[in-house]
Amino acid sequence: MTKTHSTAATAPPAIHFDSEFAAKLASLFQDLIVFNQTLGLKITEVTHDGAKAWLPMRPELIGHPTHQRLHGGVISATLDALGGLAVMAAVGARHADEPADARLARFGKLGTIDLRIDYLRPAIGPSFTAEARVIRLGSRVGTTRMEFYDAQGRLLSTGAGAYICWRRPKTEPLLRVVPTQN
Repeated sequence: MTKTHSTAATAPPAIHFDSEFAAKLASLFQDLIVFNQTLGLKITEVTHDGAKAWLPMRPELIGHPTHQRLHGGVISATLDALGGLAVMAAVGARHADEPADARLARFGKLGTIDLRIDYLRPAIGPSFTAEARVIRLGSRVGTTRMEFYDAQGRLLSTGAGAYICWRRPKTEPLLRVVPTQN
């Protein structure tokens, strides 16, 4: 006997996720984190329990010059960043009754406490996409699953991460900008 699974009957109700908070969160990751800018990471979607991004291939990101493969560290960093973003989005969704800026103020420190990346195929191509979904969100730790695809939609790498999120003290600014020294 084969069981069939109907998603229509068991799908959870849609959760409203406001565009103002999603845009501010995406901007924080895409525009204010310099390392993500260096990667060329572009956030394409932020939902109540996940995030998606696009990454262009550039010569600076090549890890194997003969085969023109993307460096594994770029894949790892992309999936790690997206996992953290997904946890922040889920925390923000949990406190949807607060204004967007108040929810953003909740993120004093977000840290990766565990990260595993499995490289399934070489990352070759003009661009890549990545997705992260929150699997479990506790009071301080969030667990995510991430996937990294080529431009044709082939799965190249998978990841799993655990992130800790501390609430920012009210006296501390949301982001502390430290000038770079040359």
